[in-house]
Amino acid sequence: MKNKTTKLPFEVTIYDKEPVRVENRFGGASVMLEPEAVAVYDVIMGAERMGLYKEMQKGLDWFRKNYPAEYLVLLD
Repeated sequence: MKNKTTKLPFEVTIYDKEPVRVENRFGGASVMLEPEAVAVYDVIMGAERMGLYKEMQKGLDWFRKNYPAEYLVLLD
């Protein structure tokens, strides 16, 4: 994670050990994400599909603060 002191926005399970390339689901642009960011991204996507908008917003806010460039590619 870029800022190791930043608390994650919710409890997540981190499966990856190395950075992962994640692709924008609409435009195809991609970025490399640290394992913690991949886990938060996955929760954001799942929360959106399930209509859990408070949880989704927590993740979006965290991403915007901690990964602003990646946020613009993947989530903006």
